[in-house]
Amino acid sequence: MASFARKTSNGGVALSIASEDDSEKLSADLALFLSNPDLKAALADGSLDLTSYSSTINAELSTLERECIALHRQAAPDTAILREELDAADDILAGLQEMLLGFQADLSGLSGDIRQLQDQSRSLAVQVDNRREAEEGLRLFLERIVIPPNMAECICRGEVDEIFLECVKDLEEKFAYVQMTEHDLDDPACNDPGFTASAGIPPAYTVAGREMVEHLLKLRLQAVDRTRAYFLGVIKQLRKPKTHVRMLQSHALLKYEYLVDFLLVAAPRIHAEVRDVYVESMSKTLYTLFRTYHKQLLLLDLRLATRVDLICVEEAALRDAFSNKVNLSKKKGDPFTIGDRSKVLDGAISSESGGDLSATSSPINAHMSLMSGDKFSYEMIFRSIMSHLLDAATNEYIFTRQLFKEYAIGENDCWNSIFGKTLSLILETLENYLFNCHDAIAILLMIKLTHYYKRLAKARRIDSVMEPFLDRVTSLLWPRLKTVMDAHLRSIRLAGPKKVGAGDIHSHLVSRRYAEFTCSILLILNRGKKSPAEVDGTRSGVVKTSAASESDKPSYRGSAGDMLVGDLDMMVEEMILLLKRLADVQTTNKKRIIFMVNNLDSIINIFKERRVNGKELNRFTELLVQQRELFVEEELLQTFSKMIAFVTQTEAHMSGISAPRGSRGVAGKP
Repeated sequence: MASFARKTSNGGVALSIASEDDSEKLSADLALFLSNPDLKAALADGSLDLTSYSSTINAELSTLERECIALHRQAAPDTAILREELDAADDILAGLQEMLLGFQADLSGLSGDIRQLQDQSRSLAVQVDNRREAEEGLRLFLERIVIPPNMAECICRGEVDEIFLECVKDLEEKFAYVQMTEHDLDDPACNDPGFTASAGIPPAYTVAGREMVEHLLKLRLQAVDRTRAYFLGVIKQLRKPKTHVRMLQSHALLKYEYLVDFLLVAAPRIHAEVRDVYVESMSKTLYTLFRTYHKQLLLLDLRLATRVDLICVEEAALRDAFSNKVNLSKKKGDPFTIGDRSKVLDGAISSESGGDLSATSSPINAHMSLMSGDKFSYEMIFRSIMSHLLDAATNEYIFTRQLFKEYAIGENDCWNSIFGKTLSLILETLENYLFNCHDAIAILLMIKLTHYYKRLAKARRIDSVMEPFLDRVTSLLWPRLKTVMDAHLRSIRLAGPKKVGAGDIHSHLVSRRYAEFTCSILLILNRGKKSPAEVDGTRSGVVKTSAASESDKPSYRGSAGDMLVGDLDMMVEEMILLLKRLADVQTTNKKRIIFMVNNLDSIINIFKERRVNGKELNRFTELLVQQRELFVEEELLQTFSKMIAFVTQTEAHMSGISAPRGSRGVAGKP
């Protein structure tokens, strides 16, 4: 009521507002009242008396109010104590607030100091990085231009060794660096950290760079002088006798290949001088070595044939000094039988079948052979010289191109300058020897060896320099072989009973010589043409009795071998004519036939022993069959002469009757 009265004293508007508040409160109370299910049910059925219920509620509220007041009175001391404690806590919190405000002020000052320190730290870090970059750039720059005392000492007074080589490399790097200009800086290929350290200033434009150029030039000239003296000293040792040339080349020259390149850049005239001195020294050394070696090998030459060692010679030249008999064992085979001489081609033939081209026998040791008194045929001497020559040519070809960087081939090439005199010497000595050489087997073996060395030179990739020389060798050998073959052929053509002696009905020495010589030529010519696994032919060991087909014949088309095959064909026919001339000396027809049979059989047996097959063997086999038929007829003629005469006359008479006139043939013996 007091609240209501107070509101009414304020005017009508206030009263209206209070009424609205009471209405809202009443609505809330009603909603709370209705929320009780029991009250809501009692109100619904009309059993609830609101007046009595309100009184009850008011009584309960009064009771509760009195109890609450009593409780407050009981708790008054505790409430006073709590009030005192709250006041003390307020005082403490006020002190803490003041302290925290002080701390906040202090922290604000520290934050500013920290930010200042951070800024200073970043500035100092940038300065340190700049100093480090500047120091690194300056260090690189100084390392590139400054000459260390130990490097100068090594170049001026040290030995020419690996350390000297490294010092010269460093010197060239420094000299190239101090000469770099703006053009070099603009080059994309130039990516040097030393440039950025000096803000892109070229070393040639710096004061230090211009100052160090003179000192580097002086030291460079000193290095050139020391290098020149070293190379000339090593090259001088090449001229000394018994010097291991390859050892010096490998360990004293190629080991310092960079120094030769250094001379080419720093002093081209000195480089040309060193090159010319080396070329001259090696030319003289190789010339002396091959001349001495060839002279020693000529002392070991086993002269197997002279100008009188032809297939047909005068019988007096073959007679023993103490008797009038012909010494067949003494003259059998030497210049005509190949024997073991074909072993000189073992390495060459193995290379044709896919073997190693370098798999040749060892060259002759002239010193040891002279001490032991060994003798060799000239093809062995030729092979030893050519083997040494090809090895030396290969070594110098690789060495000069690696050391002097010369890959052009011409008159001014190192290799040609070095080997010019040596090759001329070998050609001259070969030509002199061939002038008096009458050994066709040796010449043909040398031709085979020359063809092998051509393949070997191509395999070693030195055919560009060796092939012209080998072609010259071939051009010397083939004409001489033709001359010797013509001499043998002429000896057969001009031979007769008076010259070689008629002998008895046994095999003549001329037949044996011819068979051995022809077999030797064919064995060499066909060596390597067919493998043993192929069908029966010249290398299979089986002798054909029928005519050889064209596919079985070895091909020499397009080579000088055609000439040699033609000479052998002519020699076959001339040998047959010679045997007939020698047979005509015999007193009876039977002896003539026996002489032919014995000689043809001897020739065929030698062909079979040497396992040589071909048209030559077939030709002699056919003649032998004919002579044997004649011998059978001759034997029958002695026993059944009358019967044979009757049969012959009857056959002639019958053939004359049956044949038309004008077409009657002439009967003759086969």
